[in-house]
Amino acid sequence: MTDTNNTHSFSLENRNILSLTGVSDVLGFDEETVSMETQLGNLIVKGEGLHITKLSLDTGEVVVEGKVNAFQYLGGQKSKNFLGKLFK
Repeated sequence: MTDTNNTHSFSLENRNILSLTGVSDVLGFDEETVSMETQLGNLIVKGEGLHITKLSLDTGEVVVEGKVNAFQYLGGQKSKNFLGKLFK
């Protein structure tokens, strides 16, 4: 993993162009849903006519075009081990 994957950001332009960094994997996609693993948890993007126009997992960059209706993060950052949770 490169240094550019250590941060996660996204930019949404006119609800039509979603640019993301810090993406480590694309878990699945179709015209209505794009599911990605990011540094801050899994991200689900919902919309219409969605398609991935840029995908570079080496740099963690993804661009999704189409009408974006919603996005949601599931889970959080990679969880601590059991002892880390116990002594937080």
